Parts: sequence; structure tokens; C-alpha cells
Amino acid sequence: MFELGQSRKTAAIRTSKCVCFFCIGDSMDKFMIEALKEAKKAYKKNEVPIGAIIVKDNKIIARAYNKKEKNNIATHHAEILAINKACRKIKNWRLNDCTLYVTVEPCVMCCGAIVQSRIKKVVYGISNKNYGGVESIATIFDNTNISIEKGIMQEECLAILQKFFNEKRN
Repeated sequence: MFELGQSRKTAAIRTSKCVCFFCIGDSMDKFMIEALKEAKKAYKKNEVPIGAIIVKDNKIIARAYNKKEKNNIATHHAEILAINKACRKIKNWRLNDCTLYVTVEPCVMCCGAIVQSRIKKVVYGISNKNYGGVESIATIFDNTNISIEKGIMQEECLAILQKFFNEKRN
């Protein structure tokens, strides 16, 4: 299992006295690490640990995590909160040329908000077989121009969710 923030790709160089490890990452890893940081905030606040960030021009313009329990509002998913923050930040509801990074496949409601906000790309870590609107229970993006990348840092995204639900069950 990976530690939070560790890249999914590593390499090692053996010298005469030590082994040096270094990361072979890409910008998707870099931004997913930031989404995982948001998920960790949710975890610490006893929320389902899902984090999201929105990137425009290679800069994070919004970040959020689930706040359903804290606010007692069913729609306070990480993706919705990040979209709202991004719209306020750029003073426009159209998030053209933005990418959403989220630790778990967005639900149907969040997929609708993604379509409506004109986000061009969604990157997520793990599928959501019970509620996922990208590929699991629906395919909301099929007739859109939204591009999808999945499986980014999936081990880390899965680990924090499993830890959370294992603790809830015990």
C-alpha cells in the first residue's frame, strides 16, 4: 500500500553505498495528491473521505471535500463545493478549459453539475460501483465533449476509503 502523497511510479538507483529512490510522476499525480489532501481533511472530520480540486491553466483554482455530515445538506459533495468555489473565483459559471480531479468517480448529481459548468476533463482515482455516474450506474458524459481519465493513484484513493469504512464498521 502507498502512503498518502507517494507517487504511483518510483524508480531506484543503486550506488556503491546506498539505494536512492525518486519519483517518476506527472501533473495528474501532482494534482491527484492535492485531491487526496482534501480527502484526508474529510476523513479527519468524520466525512466520507472524498476530495476534489479544479485546475485551470495548470493552477489550482478551487479545492473541497465532502461536507454532507457537517452541514446536513445532501448536495454538499466535494465536486459540487469545488465547482461553486471555482465559479466564484473566476467570476463565471462556465469553467471552460478546467479539469476536475476527484478521488472517487462522481455520482450522477455531480456529473450533471460537471456538464452544466462546462468542465472539459474529469480525472478520478477509483470507480464508485454504487453511485458513479461516469461509468458505473450511468454514463452521463457519453454525449458530451468531456474527456475522462480514471485509475490515477487508485491505490491511495482506495486506501483512505477502505480505512474510513473499516473504522465505521468496527
